[in-house]
Amino acid sequence: MTDLHTRGGSAAERLDALGLELPHIPDNAHYVHHRRVDSSVHVAGQLPYRDGELLGQGVLGRDVDLETGRELARHAALNCLAVAADAVGGLDRVRIVQMLVFVASTPDFGLQSKVADAASDLLVEVLGENGRHARTAIGVASLPVNTPVEIQMICTAV
Repeated sequence: MTDLHTRGGSAAERLDALGLELPHIPDNAHYVHHRRVDSSVHVAGQLPYRDGELLGQGVLGRDVDLETGRELARHAALNCLAVAADAVGGLDRVRIVQMLVFVASTPDFGLQSKVADAASDLLVEVLGENGRHARTAIGVASLPVNTPVEIQMICTAV
């Protein structure tokens, strides 16, 4: 992970320096991608979609290796950031409060936190101190559309 104290610029500039951009998250007919409650913004679970395509399927410890799981977690976190930025009026206004990472994994996998670390690292790389958060990583038997990772967040505006 890069030392953010030596990297200046806005969150958008740091995101660009990583070669990333916030994706467009299309509306869903069944639920909203975020809901504001007082000063908190609850971001619905996001999957590792890019341009409408799910980037991977399967279960960690059986079909998906750790590094692939980590990349999928980073992308799901990027999708959460896009929703959060939309909710609070821009990426530079996002402060992550809590992240919940679901990892479809075999009962003996045990590395859910390593998968989640990749998402946590991305948040800090982009948002600096505003990206530091409370976190839970949970292994589950399966997730929607057979995705290996789903991430939900709570954030606030700064």
